[in-house]
Amino acid sequence: MALWTLFGLARGKATRDGPDAEAPVRDVPLGLPRIAARDCAPDCAACIASCPTAALTASEPGEGQAGGTRIALDYGRCIACQRCIEVCPADVLMPGHDRAPGVRRREDLQFDPHAHRITAQVQELMARRFKRSLHIRHVDAGSCNGCESELQALLNPFYNLHRLGIFFTASPRAADLLLVTGTVTAPMQEALQAAWEAMPEPKWVMAMGACAISGAMAREGYAGGSGAAAAIPVDVYLPGCPPTPAAIMHALLLLLGRSRQRLHGGRIDG
Repeated sequence: MALWTLFGLARGKATRDGPDAEAPVRDVPLGLPRIAARDCAPDCAACIASCPTAALTASEPGEGQAGGTRIALDYGRCIACQRCIEVCPADVLMPGHDRAPGVRRREDLQFDPHAHRITAQVQELMARRFKRSLHIRHVDAGSCNGCESELQALLNPFYNLHRLGIFFTASPRAADLLLVTGTVTAPMQEALQAAWEAMPEPKWVMAMGACAISGAMAREGYAGGSGAAAAIPVDVYLPGCPPTPAAIMHALLLLLGRSRQRLHGGRIDG
């Protein structure tokens, strides 16, 4: 017997617990930034100027509310670089420790300072749940390979995606889910649409990472795009740059109706 096999048997179970509905969302030391419930100085726009992906915008006070300018944050563009936190002089932007959770609506990635916190579980579940397996066709539509590195980690013994009945397939004709990474560059739009059309019904699409959601750093450039939604319909959005393996597992189980959505209106439920 190989030495590494004996070592593994001595340590026992190493696979992490699955991201079920009760699992804590904390997974990374520095994750998505959070916005404190206070106004910014009227003439301060340091965070907006520092953001490389235009994820931050100014939001005027809502009707019946007093105060200065407030900040709106789009997690679909945020790459968690922490630059906005570093330049904020009033601690309006605070470091967060949450992984990027998957959502079903693009609007839920947009943090609105005037929105009320929603804690109810997601009511929209997949009409047809898979009882046995989910097969994924992954398409790299112009990524930096950061997301691909996290996808590869899903197959190691620590995360062991196969135990959840989720597998990758090489053919779109055998796939239930089209998982898109990258900004969807112009040369990849036709290929992405061809993969989508080759999939049998019912079929779904997940946009993984800030690039696949909004284009992020390379949006609208010569070698960039604006994300998957410009080419094909998207059912689940998973922000991050890149998302962690645990976040990917949560988004996949969200699609299957086996996990609940934790992000509503840009606010993470406890």
